[in-house]
Amino acid sequence: MRRRGYVVGIRACLAALALLLTAAAYAQLPTTVTISDPRGEIDELLQRGHQLEIERRWGEALAHYEDAVRQHPKEVDLQRRFDAARLHYDVERRYADRSFHESVARLSTERALNLYAQVLLKIESHYVETPRWKGLLDRGTGNLRVALGEPAFLDRNIPQRDRLAVEAFQDELRRVVDPWMVVSRAEARQAVSTVARLAQQRLEINPTVVVLEYLCGATNALDPYSSYLTPNQLNEVYAQIEGNFVGLGVELKARDGGLVIVGVIPRSPAEQAGVRAGDRILAVDGRSTENLSTDQAANMLQGPEGSVASLTLAAPEQPARQVRVERRVVEVPSVDRVGIIDRQFGIGYIKLTCFQKTTARDLDAALWKLHRGGMKSLVIDVRGNPGGLLMSAVEVVDRFVDRGIIVSTRGRSTAEDFTYSAHEVGKWRTPLVVIIDHDSASAAEIFAGAIRDHRRGTIVGTRSFGKGSVQGIFPLEEANCGVRLTTAKFYSPAGQPFSRVGVEPDIVVRVAARPIDGKLPKGDDVMLSTATQTARTLSQTLQARNSQ
Repeated sequence: MRRRGYVVGIRACLAALALLLTAAAYAQLPTTVTISDPRGEIDELLQRGHQLEIERRWGEALAHYEDAVRQHPKEVDLQRRFDAARLHYDVERRYADRSFHESVARLSTERALNLYAQVLLKIESHYVETPRWKGLLDRGTGNLRVALGEPAFLDRNIPQRDRLAVEAFQDELRRVVDPWMVVSRAEARQAVSTVARLAQQRLEINPTVVVLEYLCGATNALDPYSSYLTPNQLNEVYAQIEGNFVGLGVELKARDGGLVIVGVIPRSPAEQAGVRAGDRILAVDGRSTENLSTDQAANMLQGPEGSVASLTLAAPEQPARQVRVERRVVEVPSVDRVGIIDRQFGIGYIKLTCFQKTTARDLDAALWKLHRGGMKSLVIDVRGNPGGLLMSAVEVVDRFVDRGIIVSTRGRSTAEDFTYSAHEVGKWRTPLVVIIDHDSASAAEIFAGAIRDHRRGTIVGTRSFGKGSVQGIFPLEEANCGVRLTTAKFYSPAGQPFSRVGVEPDIVVRVAARPIDGKLPKGDDVMLSTATQTARTLSQTLQARNSQ
């Protein structure tokens, strides 16, 4: 069954991943940007990325190039290196995933080819743009070539590999596949079948493995947000939608060649065991994490509910310590922090971390709590919010906007064209300020864009990520896996796109410190200070208007 309207943000992690000029209520803060040598900056970015590639730190390389492409979207060299890093990262990620190996073992070559054909049909039926079959086949060939150079792939599939034989096969691939003219799904399937048999003959490799590399290449070639989902990854997507999963409750990031915990979910087993943001993971169950990717480490941390993970952790400038954490169901809060941050003016604060099924319900509870505490104006913080469900964003906007369009979607198929509008009943009319940053993406941008276009509140911060597309999740029952495909692009109430544009704030704040450690932000958070002052002004303006 297809899951509709899943708006995701990629941060490698990922992922992880998205207008109209609006009158600002307050003057923009003065800023000065000086670029003395943009080419030199780009060369430095390329050199840094190249070093990460040499060290095979593909997760970090992907994140590095993603940031670089956002800074310099017209630089072809940066985009090319981003695409290459993603290919390597995806191969490494798949081969760190036990569920992928299990699905390979269950699939015959014929079933794998049928799966490939099924995915091509879904691309033809649902993808936002008309597919080019030759391009998808070529990307699959490129994916296979990258895999043939990755140790994880070779160790699993050609353990007794002959380097010369692999190189000869690479040359043969070039001669055989490059000239093919493929103009239909059926021809693409036949071409992949031919390559799979050739690989079996030349390298004694399982043909199913080759077919799956072409499948992954086809989906991942479409755009940065479309991808193949292993069984575990598909379950993770559903867990994100539902807002719960079995695990420890930590967020990992590869940093400086190691693995760092960058977030601990409140009330999770990890938090209760004393795990803290900033801790570096040295070992899991006695096995060193040195040189592991985030996905390899995450795979080690997985396990059945009730089992225990033994972690060796080291905080900055602290000796290593042992922590035992039981794996349990973790509820992921979409509303992370709630409180009155200015008693004198009654300014409420809510931090929205994502948009999932429970977000509107959680937001309602937070709003009533603040109302009972004397809230007169409200700051909603969506910094770092990668998005989530489109309908969740619509429901949140509907709490504050009483009429008009919230967001519209347009796809290649008219079945993907929708317009979502506000309803008049049940509105909070509290003066509103929304904080965004460059990591506020997709559903967070739908929320901020609607608030801005309807002039319902003031947007403070920096330009958002600029992810303007909707993804559908398509399970593939034959292999218990799935694909995520971009099915439509979304537009603001004023009809403006978000993709590569984002949401421009009314009040720009260039430098800010993010809230940390699960607490309400502190006074050195410049974005929050600006938002708080804006909320005070809005409250005073409203009071003056009501007293007239």
